[in-house]
Amino acid sequence: MAETQTSAPPLVPAKELATRGKINFPNESVEYRRARIELLAEEIELRRHIERVAEMRRALPPGGEVKKRYRFQGERGPVSFAELFGDKQTLLVYSYMFGPQRTRPCPMCTSLLSAWDGEAQDIEQNIALAVVAQSPIEKLVAFKNERGWRNLKLYADTDRDYSNDYLANTPEFEDSAAVNVFTRRDGVIRHFWAGEMGFEHADPGQDPRGAPDLMPIWTVLDCTPEGRRPDWYPSLEYSG
Repeated sequence: MAETQTSAPPLVPAKELATRGKINFPNESVEYRRARIELLAEEIELRRHIERVAEMRRALPPGGEVKKRYRFQGERGPVSFAELFGDKQTLLVYSYMFGPQRTRPCPMCTSLLSAWDGEAQDIEQNIALAVVAQSPIEKLVAFKNERGWRNLKLYADTDRDYSNDYLANTPEFEDSAAVNVFTRRDGVIRHFWAGEMGFEHADPGQDPRGAPDLMPIWTVLDCTPEGRRPDWYPSLEYSG
C-alpha cells in the first residue's frame, strides 16, 4: 500500500491574519491602527517571501567542486581550506576589505564583523565561520585586538588565490567584500552559495546591497522613521 503524502496546510491570507491581533498602544488613533494592520499584512508577506527564498537556496543543485588546495595563514599558523571546516559540514567565509594597500579596513565590513563577533559562538554551534583578508595575519590580528573582537577567526590570504577565485577581487575594488558558503559532503568540498548582488543590481536611489542583508544594523534602522540614512556610514572610531 503506497504511502499518502500529506501536503502543508494552506496559508491564511496575510490580510486576514493581520486582523487577528488585538494589539493597541496608548493613545493611538484609529487611522494609525488601520495603517499598522495594513503594514502588518505586508510584514507577514515579507516573512513568507524570506522563507520561500531560503527554501530555494537550500534546494540549489550541487555547486562547483573546490579542487584547488588553498592555503591561509591563521592566528596559530598555516591552515588548509579543508581545515577551516573544523568538525562542521558547512563553512561560511567572509572576505574582509582589508588588503595590503589599506592602512585601515573598510568601516562597513568592520561594522558587520563587530556584530558577528558577538554571534560567532552561536553561529559555530551550527556551521564553521572564517574571516579572510589579503593583508598579513599580524596586521589583521593587531586590528582585531584594537577592535576588541574575541570570537572571530581571522585568516590571511596573502597569495590571493582564494580571493581571486571567489569574488573578493573585482574590477571595481582591489579587494572587495564577499560572502561564500561551502559544503563538505562525503569528503567532497563544493561551493554552495555566494552573495552575487553587485553595483549592476542596485535599485535607483539605493546603495548596492545584497539580500538577505547580513548587517544587523540595517535591520534595526529599517524599524525607525529615519531608516537607512543615505548620508551616513559606520565609522571605525567614535569620540566620547
